[in-house]
Amino acid sequence: MAKSKSTGFFCQNCGYEAPKWMGQCPGCHEWNTLVEETVVTRSSSKSSSPIRLSESKVSVLSSIETSEDSRISTGIKELDRVLGGGVVGGSLVLVGGDPGIGKSTLLLQMCRNLCNYGYKVLYISGEESLQQIKGRADRLGVFQNEMYLFCETNLAVIQDIIYKEKPQLVVVDSIQTVYKDEISSAPGSVSQVREAANVCLMIAKGTNIPVFLVGHVTKEGMVAGPRVLEHMVDTVLYFEGDRSAAYRILRGVKNRFGSTNEIGVFEMMSDGLAEVANPSAYMLEGRKKDASGSIVACSMEGTRPVLMEVQALVCNTNFGMPRRTATGFDYNRLNLLMAVLEKKYSVHLSNYDAYLNIAGGMKVTEPAVDLAVVLAVYSSLKDISVKKETVVFGEVGLNGEIRSVSMASQRVQEAKKLGFARCIIPKANYVKLRQDETEGIECVSAEHVGDALSLL
Repeated sequence: MAKSKSTGFFCQNCGYEAPKWMGQCPGCHEWNTLVEETVVTRSSSKSSSPIRLSESKVSVLSSIETSEDSRISTGIKELDRVLGGGVVGGSLVLVGGDPGIGKSTLLLQMCRNLCNYGYKVLYISGEESLQQIKGRADRLGVFQNEMYLFCETNLAVIQDIIYKEKPQLVVVDSIQTVYKDEISSAPGSVSQVREAANVCLMIAKGTNIPVFLVGHVTKEGMVAGPRVLEHMVDTVLYFEGDRSAAYRILRGVKNRFGSTNEIGVFEMMSDGLAEVANPSAYMLEGRKKDASGSIVACSMEGTRPVLMEVQALVCNTNFGMPRRTATGFDYNRLNLLMAVLEKKYSVHLSNYDAYLNIAGGMKVTEPAVDLAVVLAVYSSLKDISVKKETVVFGEVGLNGEIRSVSMASQRVQEAKKLGFARCIIPKANYVKLRQDETEGIECVSAEHVGDALSLL
């Protein structure tokens, strides 16, 4: 069959194809993302048989039978939680994260558990040799059953080996190293990544084999390649954390088979990643007793309540314009809450620098942490020490009112389980709590920020 070459410009962000270079992508409106690529395609044979429309059928919605998704447990509870209960057959999962964060280690641990359970697992690597994978596997523990390894980057060869071996789970590490002969652009380009992901999608859906793809990330923290890659897969997981720190957080940003609010917490050990069953106790380790500017808040990550320490440092500014810094918390939200203190409660902060930190490296977007931020800033400004056994949660409005939050009972139970004695909560949540839910812990209600400040 004859080959035809065409030159086009592809957007590295969304995959939009344009006949010529443009400064701004018409699809996603990003600047300087169009890259020139030469695509080689094979012309279809004239003798190819036409499509027989009689073989295609339409289905009536009421005639379709549904069943619960059969899930495979990975043996890692934190990973099962983020996936929605386990691996769904025929699903395509994309795992992204910074280099060296532990993506390959986590997937290799999952493969070890599944092999020990009797599943046939195929691990395809395009970045490491067989000896490198063997060395990592020896550090992780004993493989009771054999796992199949295959080092290849040619997409056609990978496809043939999957159909030949017929494994029950496939891992491709990584999707940016896989290439197709018919496309002349380099591996990792928009065309190559899109075509490789499309073939993996057809394999997963056609054979009911779950496929895990490892994806590189850009300096902005997004998966490298076209954005259409994230649209094609069923689940997108991000592995977050500082490589210099021991903890790792696995977060789902897309999941067709479960919630995207769940997180999994891991600790990097010499023999691999260890699950952190109680993230609240892990985040509060080393907390100083009765320190000013430090208070414990409770945030919900999906269905899991997580206690974390909110730290604030307020000091006189050396310049005309005070500095505001927030780590793990929205910077604009911090300015908003400090404006509420100044306007409604005459707390003058215009001559003070303010630094806010969520200890443990957590990133919080839930408004239930607002009250803890306000109290931490006020505590640091007035140098008032907050009792160590106090937990706070509640959303703060622009008029200084404390609004109710969801799952207040679960938050109180988590605080009681970790030995906290007092909990400052919104009044709207307090009136809905049952007596047995507050037994063993003192719950104090606050209707306005002024009420909470007086409790300090």
